[in-house]
Amino acid sequence: MKKEDTVKLISREGFEFIIDKKAAMVSQTIRNMLTSPGSFAETEHGQVTFPEINTTILEKICQYFYWSLQYARSYLTFNINTINYCYVCPVLIS
Repeated sequence: MKKEDTVKLISREGFEFIIDKKAAMVSQTIRNMLTSPGSFAETEHGQVTFPEINTTILEKICQYFYWSLQYARSYLTFNINTINYCYVCPVLIS
C-alpha cells in the first residue's frame, strides 16, 4: 500500500494507527482536515493527532471506520420487501 493511500491517526499517548485513507474519510471531520486548502500539517503529512482521545478509544474509532466502509451502504440499500415474514415473530408484525 502506498503512503499516500494511508493516514496516520495519533492518540493522546502517542500510539499511531495507520489506516486506509478511504476508511478515515468516513469521518467528515477527518475528511475536512485532510482535504482543506492551505498548508496545514494534516494535509501535508497525512496524519492527524488527537490530544483528547486515548489509545483504546481511537482503536475503536478505527474499527468503526472499517466497519462503516464495509457495511454502511448495505444498510442504506436494505429493502423492507426482502424480509421473509415466516421467520419474524408474529407479535412483532401484528
